[in-house]
Amino acid sequence: MTDIEIADVSQHVGEEIRIKGWLYNRRSSGKVHFMLVRDGTGTIQAVVGKGEVSPEVFELADSLGQESSIVVSGVVRADARAPGGYELVLSSLEVVQSVSDYPISPKEHGVAFLMAHRHLWLRSRRQLAILKVRAELVRACRDFFDDRGFVLIDAPIFTPAAVEGTTTLFEVGYFNDTAFLTQSGQLYMEAACMALGKVYCFGPTFRAEKSKTRRHLTEFWMIEPEVAYCDLEGDMRLAEELVVYVVERILEKRREELDILERDTAPLERVRAPFPRISYDDAVKRLQEEGSEFTWGSDFGAPDETLLSNQYDQPFHVHHFPVGCKAFYMKRDEETSKHCRGFDTLAPEGYGEIIGGGQREDNLENLERRIAEHGLPREAFEWYLDLRRYGSVPHAGFGLGLERTLAWICNLPHLRETIPFPRLLDTVYP
Repeated sequence: MTDIEIADVSQHVGEEIRIKGWLYNRRSSGKVHFMLVRDGTGTIQAVVGKGEVSPEVFELADSLGQESSIVVSGVVRADARAPGGYELVLSSLEVVQSVSDYPISPKEHGVAFLMAHRHLWLRSRRQLAILKVRAELVRACRDFFDDRGFVLIDAPIFTPAAVEGTTTLFEVGYFNDTAFLTQSGQLYMEAACMALGKVYCFGPTFRAEKSKTRRHLTEFWMIEPEVAYCDLEGDMRLAEELVVYVVERILEKRREELDILERDTAPLERVRAPFPRISYDDAVKRLQEEGSEFTWGSDFGAPDETLLSNQYDQPFHVHHFPVGCKAFYMKRDEETSKHCRGFDTLAPEGYGEIIGGGQREDNLENLERRIAEHGLPREAFEWYLDLRRYGSVPHAGFGLGLERTLAWICNLPHLRETIPFPRLLDTVYP
């Protein structure tokens, strides 16, 4: 007898197979038990008929609780009425572990309860669908850059200084010194692109933001490309090509999961390059026309991003932010001292920023001034200044937040469902 994953049962109609998995749910009509079995690749209905199995097996099937681990054997048959279009006519049942009083039942549970049981909540149909879309999103991002000649570079987790501002650093003891959990791999990608031309990193980043909004996690994942001899225009083109690619990929490969999530795919199917573009100054005017009290020079908050993104039916770029809104490394625009060559890509449907990036300051003297203006410790950035001393060139890059992008693609209300074990202001368990 062959061991088969549920995802492959369509290739074994009429054959006797064995599936190793867990009991997701069951119901009974008295003479027939219907066991919904999952194995991580899918779900199949196992039919246990009285008189078709031994009395012991029939009784055993009726006694098992949700999430009991089991091995089921039987013949596969096509049935359009069954979940997934196939079912297993059970002939034997082996119980690996019988479970009773599984904490997460089919009834509704509160968010706090589900978060405390996140290690079990992952097994639900909705969470499984999200995790599969997430995996596809990661794979698509890597394929996009790998196929275009980018080299994957691993950035360190421990860093000596801030990248995105000192107020959101997690400080950790580092032997007889102090280090910080990385806010971004960008500075290291700038070093790598001077060696390899086109690079990217993909890994966890940390922000000690005391925020409880649906758009913030203290630990999240970013994919960050950096390109030598690239300007703001080229950077925005690369960002929109990436977004178009990953959306098309998920529509192609994960349509079933989007259906489980009840995601209306029409907004995703409208995603096409080039994206609409709007300057920061024009965005401020639009906010004010909508009744917002937003003042020029401020960075956009979640309500501002939502208001702007509701005006578009696909992602769009906001570019040329005031210098005070962006980090010390952002190159200032030559035509004005007030703006820098940075951009954000905002997702539609109220989801807001999913990408932030821009052209980097490539002039040594200018960069030295910026470090001083921001009150940053120069000694921690001497290696970074070396990049401007030895073969400096125009270069640009961006960071795509994986969880924010996934929330938009899946139409999720909160980032806590976009990562297997979310870390929030008040959540570090399990």
